[in-house]
Amino acid sequence: MYDIITFGSAAEDIHLRSEEFKTVNDAQNYTTGRGICLTLGSKINIDDIVFTTGGGGTNTSATFAKQGLRTAFCGAIGADASGLGIVRELKLLGIDTKFVVKKKERHTNSSIIISSTGQDRTILVYRGASDVLGENDIPWAKIKKTKWFYLAPLTGLLCDTFEEIVNFAHKNNIKIAVNPSKEQLSLASEKLKDIFSKVDILFLNQEEASFLTKISFEDEHEIFKKIDEMCPGIAVMTKGGQGVVVSDGKYLYSAMPDESRKIVDTTGAGDSFASGFLTDYIRFEGDVEKAMQFGLANSAANLSEIGAKKGLLEKDEEFKKMPVTKQLCSENNRCITK
Repeated sequence: MYDIITFGSAAEDIHLRSEEFKTVNDAQNYTTGRGICLTLGSKINIDDIVFTTGGGGTNTSATFAKQGLRTAFCGAIGADASGLGIVRELKLLGIDTKFVVKKKERHTNSSIIISSTGQDRTILVYRGASDVLGENDIPWAKIKKTKWFYLAPLTGLLCDTFEEIVNFAHKNNIKIAVNPSKEQLSLASEKLKDIFSKVDILFLNQEEASFLTKISFEDEHEIFKKIDEMCPGIAVMTKGGQGVVVSDGKYLYSAMPDESRKIVDTTGAGDSFASGFLTDYIRFEGDVEKAMQFGLANSAANLSEIGAKKGLLEKDEEFKKMPVTKQLCSENNRCITK
């Protein structure tokens, strides 16, 4: 029996860094107000190039395996060298790859991460083999013997199978944690409500939480009040450098990241937090505070190196525990700090 099976993408990540990548301020043409500009028709010198692997499904499985959980990954690769390299890496990490499907019609997913001297980066994404993994590719009879499913952001055909995976887990008494994509959050509200009613842990960032609830991310209590109505399990909202807030339906837990942490690369930071949180939630039988502390520490360790699987904490490795604030929420949504 597995402790956990992860579902989601597997990708090759190519990190390009150059001081010749120039940023411009232009709110009219760029949704974030800033863009990266390259001189058309010229050669651009690259200061550094790093090849790593990524994808939410494999990133999270790396943490689970490093922490001693019996882990398998269910996803798709292309019939190419990148895909074979990902499988080799997963095996070295001790992750079972028997549920990995090879798709000849698409290349393995790939991301090109472009950054200059700061932490800002732009990611060019090719959604390949992972997007054509469908319901018929999942070996349903063979994945029953597990305690948890973790669903990284799903797109393409796997997004269409979102409801089937959750219903399968619910029917077979498998606990399930979900970090949905924008595509999943765009499903009909009634369908989402039915799906989330069967989810044990829901991971969202601020933007996703606001998109789901149609409430400004600044109004955290109202956001969690609405999410708690949809999802009776644990709701987690990450806020980047502003920390994380978690609701168990009765209490709100808040924590900030370590201000002294070293930030080299933010790729995979959300995956390393979510997988760290879930690891200690499982290990300490539902202790939210311990789960938050390990999630923040695992993410901080990952941020210190280039690559979504780099720097992740090893089992029994010492880490700095950040304080957690606990608030009891009454029906009128007023909170009292504990």
